[in-house]
Amino acid sequence: MVNKIPPILEVGGVLISSEILTERFCCDYERCKGICCVEGDAGAPVTMGEIAGIEDALDSVWGDLSASAQSVIDKQGVAYTDKDGDLVTSIVRGRDCVFTCYEGDSCLCALERAFRNGKTRFCKPISCALYPIREKNLGQGLIGLNYHRWAVCQDAVEKGKALNLPVYQFLREPLIRRFGEAWYAELCEVANLFDTQKD
Repeated sequence: MVNKIPPILEVGGVLISSEILTERFCCDYERCKGICCVEGDAGAPVTMGEIAGIEDALDSVWGDLSASAQSVIDKQGVAYTDKDGDLVTSIVRGRDCVFTCYEGDSCLCALERAFRNGKTRFCKPISCALYPIREKNLGQGLIGLNYHRWAVCQDAVEKGKALNLPVYQFLREPLIRRFGEAWYAELCEVANLFDTQKD
């Protein structure tokens, strides 16, 4: 069986996989318990600007971090360069993001919790907010957006299908945060046109 490569669409100078329009997704925290914060072999991709925002927020979240996370940050800072050459948040024991905090049996982002409680101006890295969309710098000013599949997010896929919620609609706020209102409006137009042509 040959796997079909999903078509690539262009929206406001950004190349996007059509799966962002066609696949369904909705985080189901009650079931997954925030496992994306503690699974994987690298931290969340960050920009230099985001590192500055994280460092500004560090005093506000320090008490929520584990002793192990505090030790890692003391030794290497809030971010490091991974094996692929990407700048990512520091991790504990080769997997847990240093900004993971726990509430009962659930994992939470200490940065996001502090932001929602009005303690900081920085929420969390845009790469976290955009998941399951992965952003890739393609060079020469080109940006690509792909839909990423991860076994730990199967509950989110099932919930998205039950709600009939496309990825791009689930991620409306972070997409606007990253690319702006006008870009998102264009994305919606492209999605409607794509649905019409598909039918």
